Amino acid sequence: MAADVGFGAAERQADLKPQESGNQVRARLASCRRIVVKIGSKSLAGDAWDRLAAEVRAARAGGAVDPARAGGRRKNAPKEGRSVVIVSSGAIALGVHKLGFPSRPKDMARLQAAAAAGQSVLMQRYEEAFGKVGLHVAQVLLTHADLADRARANNARNALAALLAAGAVPIINENDAVAVEEIKFGDNDQLAAMVTPLCDADLLLLLSDVEGLLDEHKRRVPFVRSVALEARHLAGASTSGVGTGGMASKVEAARRATLAGAHVVIASAKAPEVLGRVLAGEDIGTLFAAAPEKLSARKYWIGFTLRPRGALLLDRGACAAVVEKHKSVLGVGVLGVRGAFHPGDSVSLFDPEGREIARGLVRFSAADAARLAYRKGEGDTDEELIHRDDLVVLPSE
Repeated sequence: MAADVGFGAAERQADLKPQESGNQVRARLASCRRIVVKIGSKSLAGDAWDRLAAEVRAARAGGAVDPARAGGRRKNAPKEGRSVVIVSSGAIALGVHKLGFPSRPKDMARLQAAAAAGQSVLMQRYEEAFGKVGLHVAQVLLTHADLADRARANNARNALAALLAAGAVPIINENDAVAVEEIKFGDNDQLAAMVTPLCDADLLLLLSDVEGLLDEHKRRVPFVRSVALEARHLAGASTSGVGTGGMASKVEAARRATLAGAHVVIASAKAPEVLGRVLAGEDIGTLFAAAPEKLSARKYWIGFTLRPRGALLLDRGACAAVVEKHKSVLGVGVLGVRGAFHPGDSVSLFDPEGREIARGLVRFSAADAARLAYRKGEGDTDEELIHRDDLVVLPSE
């Protein structure tokens, strides 16, 4: 089976393969070559920048900060070291302090003002900390619109590749000074999930203010195989008042990144040498294993980066054709059309019970799609509204 498959097919393949234990998956983290580290606003305080710089330097050299802690397991580390990309929050929080606001603003204009004032402070902190260990950093500011446009996304991919080839550590943040609701990622957990396939990372480390995903008894969950069955009901929203994410956002980011072929670990930013310990295979944080079948960058872009502009309601036969046989969406199988989309836009596909089963790039406008929908025996019924190559089946819950 080709690697470029739908989400549903990837999950069915997982059922056909022997399930690895958490320890077996952790043992393979040492071989990860490219790592995305996301750190939130609440975790950036005190000497956090210096500690992160030391850990990144050690990871790039191919080992942990303290090799003895790894029990001699550095032998699986890449001989040429690793590349590290950082997705950093903190600009708004620093800007709020710099501008003297009593609390985080709620209106867009003052949020943008805080971001503009705080971004230079944030990068100065990174410049100083990473410069102490001989590393160069580079600022990369993105909006959702940058990644939603295929050409601009490829430009961002090429720029990141060039920075990593030059030995720099990209510091990525949302361009909050110009971002408005329509072009925002939502939070930096989702940005990190989108950056993971953009730079071909095989490990995403989401640093938090807790030790990982916690169960109903506030005990750390070491390993998650199924987000839907094991993790989603345990996740809650952010209550810190500093960042915009929360465990629910991190779990969703983990789900998306694993489907892009990366392992994901949610761990505490305060844990000593957390990056080195993750790479050494220690039982730290909550590990989400990468999906057996990696989505192509384009499939990921269709399924998770683009925002649907409308929806098609499919009958049961069309749902089975899409999910089980990976067929195109034909007009005859469409029961209804919602939204005001245009050719090339992303649309959601729903089954008769209202569950979203797939997303795809539609070939017709909403008006034309409605004209072609469910016209049994009237011709035009075999018109492809969405070609199967432009279709991504979402994971079954």
